[in-house]
Amino acid sequence: MDSGQKDSRPQPSGLAAALNLIWQRHLPEIEDRLAVLESAAAATAAGTLTAEQRQAARAAAHNLAGVLGSFGLVEGTAPARETELHYAAKSVADPQDGSHLAGMAAALRVLVESRNRPQTPAQ
Repeated sequence: MDSGQKDSRPQPSGLAAALNLIWQRHLPEIEDRLAVLESAAAATAAGTLTAEQRQAARAAAHNLAGVLGSFGLVEGTAPARETELHYAAKSVADPQDGSHLAGMAAALRVLVESRNRPQTPAQ
């Protein structure tokens, strides 16, 4: 019996729409956390990373590790966690670590931006 609906599974699309709405609400905070990581990586490379920047980067990476997985971006959890552990473990910034940290921050940004692209419906 046809009820006039295109999709017989309204729950997943409703859940996806709710997750997208939550994602959009939290996106500015997620982008701020990415900016913290990018700034800390640049400061690390320049040899100017402060204790405050280190702590902010550790906290931003920790939060991203959790939130990305919650929104289905589980491939971002490992680099975010590695970044968190780096900033938590090292008391003195090694400028040689800057490019690696910048690369992880860039990869996380690409991942977040991929979540923002409209998805084409499966046919």
